[in-house]
Amino acid sequence: MNFLETIYNELIGFLGVGSLIEMYKSGDYSALLTFKGILGAISPFIPILLIIEIIRSAAYKKFKVEDYRVNFFIYVFNRFVSRFISIAAVAFCIGVFEKYAIFKTSFTWYWFIYGYIVWEFSHFIYHFLAHKVRLLWCLHSTHHAPQTMNLSVTYTHFFLEAPYADVIRTTICILAGVNPPLLFFIMFIDGTWGAFIHVGESIMKDGRMGFMNKIILTPSHHRVHHARNPLYMDTNFCNLLNIWDKVFKTYEPERKEVKIEYGITRAMNPNSFWDVNFGEIVALVKDIRKAPGIKNKLLYMIMPPGWSHTGDHKTAKVARREYLENPATHQTNESIVELEKASA
Repeated sequence: MNFLETIYNELIGFLGVGSLIEMYKSGDYSALLTFKGILGAISPFIPILLIIEIIRSAAYKKFKVEDYRVNFFIYVFNRFVSRFISIAAVAFCIGVFEKYAIFKTSFTWYWFIYGYIVWEFSHFIYHFLAHKVRLLWCLHSTHHAPQTMNLSVTYTHFFLEAPYADVIRTTICILAGVNPPLLFFIMFIDGTWGAFIHVGESIMKDGRMGFMNKIILTPSHHRVHHARNPLYMDTNFCNLLNIWDKVFKTYEPERKEVKIEYGITRAMNPNSFWDVNFGEIVALVKDIRKAPGIKNKLLYMIMPPGWSHTGDHKTAKVARREYLENPATHQTNESIVELEKASA
C-alpha cells in the first residue's frame, strides 16, 4: 500500500495538481484569489502539455518510445537526488549573501522588472559558463544529448547541474538586491517559460510565435540553442528576455536554409542512461590522462569543449568559423555574406 501511495504522490507531484485537488476536496476555491493559489493553478500547465504532446504524436504515428525513455529515467532519478541538493543550495546562498546585498528591493512591479533583468543576466552567466568550461559542460551536456526536441527534454538534466546553476543565479540575484519572495516568483515564471520553450513540433510546428519572435526568446530560439549545427552552437543562452544575448552577441535566429540537427557533437548513444549522464565525464577523464603535464591536464578542465593541447581545436567557435569560410559545402555565397554580417 505504501508503494502505491508513493507512486500516487509522485504522479500528483509531477502533474502539479496537489493544490487543485485539495481545493476540490475542501470545496473552498477562495485560494484562487491569492498569489499562492494562482501559482498552484498554473503549475499543471507544462506536465499536461507534455501529455498532450505525447498523445498527438501517437495519433499521428510519430511517437517513438526512445525519444522519451531516457528523459523519463533521468527525471525519476533526479526526483530522489537533485531536488534536495538544489533546495539546500538556494537556501544556503540566501542565508550567506543576503546581508551583503548592494540595496534592498520589495515585491513591486518596478522591482519585478529590475529583478527579471538581473535574473536573466545571472542565467546567462551560468549558461554561458556551462558551454565554455568543459568541466561544467560535463554537467550540462546531459540536457543537450537528446536528438529530438519535446517537452520531456526540459526534465533531462544531470543531477548536479541544478545545484550548480542555482548557486550562481541565486548568489548574483541576492547580491544585486533581489529579495527572496520576488526571486522565487521570478524563478517560477522563468521555470515555466523555460519548460515551455522545449515544446516539440507535434504541438508547435513553427516555434517563432509570430511577432513575439522579435521581442522574447521563443521555442524557435531554443531549438537553435539545442542544435549541433556549427552555425547554431553556443547561441541563445537566455531564457525569456534576449537582452543579454544581444549585448554579448550570442543571439542567433532560426534560419530556414539551415535545418536543425539536435544533440551534441560527440559520438554517443542517446538511448543509454549512462552515456547521456556520464559520457562527457568519461571523455574528459580520458583526455586528462593522455595530456602531458599538470598544466595541460588543468586546461582540459577549464577550456571549452573541443580544446586540445595539440592545437587541433574543435571548439564551437572554430566549427562556426570553418562553416562560414566554406560556403560551397553548405549554401550560397549570398547566404554566407548575410551570416557573416549577423555574426560581426
